[in-house]
This record gives sequence, C-alpha cells and structure tokens, in this order.
Amino acid sequence: MTLPSYSMNVKTFPELYERQLVGPLFKPWAEDLLGRVSLAPGDRVLDIACGTGIVARLAKARLGPDSLVVGIDSSPPMIAVASEREPTVDWRVGDAAALPVTGSDRFDLVVCQQGMQFFADRLGAAREMRRVLAPGGRAGVSTWRPIEEHPLLLEFKRAAERYVGPFVDQRHALGDGGELERLLRAGGFVDVRVETVTQTASFEDPEAFLRMNAMAMIGMSGAAADASESERRRLADIVTRECEPLAAPYLRDGRLAVPYASNVAVARIS
Repeated sequence: MTLPSYSMNVKTFPELYERQLVGPLFKPWAEDLLGRVSLAPGDRVLDIACGTGIVARLAKARLGPDSLVVGIDSSPPMIAVASEREPTVDWRVGDAAALPVTGSDRFDLVVCQQGMQFFADRLGAAREMRRVLAPGGRAGVSTWRPIEEHPLLLEFKRAAERYVGPFVDQRHALGDGGELERLLRAGGFVDVRVETVTQTASFEDPEAFLRMNAMAMIGMSGAAADASESERRRLADIVTRECEPLAAPYLRDGRLAVPYASNVAVARIS
C-alpha cells in the first residue's frame, strides 16, 4: 500500500473524519439509532457530541426544512465541517455536561452517538440530557462495546503499543452495557433498554482507514503529548504499515470489512 500524506493537524482531521469515516461507519449506525428511537414528524431533536453532524443531518432530512434540529459538539473544527454540510441545522459549540441550551428550549428527542464514552463528566451529561427534554421525551445513546470484542481493532492496538506504549482506547471506554444503563437511570431516565447491536463497516479505501485509525491511536497515547507534527506523522506511517498485514484477512474485493459491536440504549423520561 502507498500511504497517503495526510496531515494530523486539528483543522484537517474533521475533514478526513467526514470524508473517510462518516459514510461507511457512522452513517449506518446513525440510521439504525434513529430507527430505534422512533423519530416522528414534529420531533424537536438535539444531537450531542455530534461530530460533523451525521445524526442531526439525517434527522433534518427526515423531518423536513421547518423542523428544529440542534447539533452540539465541543470541537469548533467539527462544528465548522458540520455547518458546511448542512447549514439549516442549528450548530452550537458546547460541553455535554453544560449544554448551551436555555431553560425555555425543550426537545422531544436527544441522541448521542459514540460520544458518551469520551465525556469527563458522564453523569453530568446524562443529567443535562434529562434537563433539556420535554415531558415524555426520549433519548438514544450508543457506545462501542469493549475492544476485546473487536478482534481486528485489538490487534491494531497491540501493534501500535509496540511504538507508542500502552494506552487506553477511549473509544471503547464505556463498553459495559450495564454501566451505560445505570448511568442513564442515575441521570433521571426510566424504561432504559440497552441492546448489543453488530454491523460490519465496509471501507472502500483501506489505506485511508488504517491511517485514520493509526492517527487516532497515537493521539490517545502518551507518546503524542510532546511529539511534534513531523514525529506524529512518522509514527502514523510506522503504525499504519504494521497494521497492513493484520488487515489483509479482512479485505473483500478491495474493500476492508471491519465488524463492530455497539451498545444501543433507548430511554425516556416521565
């Protein structure tokens, strides 16, 4: 494989995320999540930790141009990409544990796709989800299952650790479905149901996926803290090459088929 010369700077990463990961990985899960929460005409929707906004964008497309859909993320560059893709959504920069939502704003549905595991104050975020919902409102929350249930991703992690040292893959840090259920109940939700859902993502550009995953793993490691941009690129080159033979058994007609498993929680408030 020839490695693409992707930069790892903060402005470029959201663009790569949107171009390389949203379509094959996050869009199918967003469609599944919106189906499970029974998105209905007239729903006012809040997407927390929206990234580049795929859940909010799909909700807007289904509900129509006059619908109220708000997307919130702590990363201004992610919000910038989201607003370029769909300017009719109300995009806001903010903290999940202190949502930029006034007391008069109320939503029928709050969703958080693959964000809860990254929050420093998860209980605070769950309580904020509860706060902004109208009576009878619903929530849909998904978090990846433990990395041990993702054999290929676990192999990638072990390969990376040979060069960057041990690290916690925060993407899988809320893999226990029981813990997710307890968190939502503690935040004030009732009728919490958590299911394990599996899908296989098909990446038509395996090199790009391997590179993006290497970048993410390096970013979560201690080696990234004081590393220069050139050093991070060098490490990404090395880790990507180490992962290539591990990915080979998952190649299908030039595409990389990666199985994923997620907790998907649906809850409501009284």
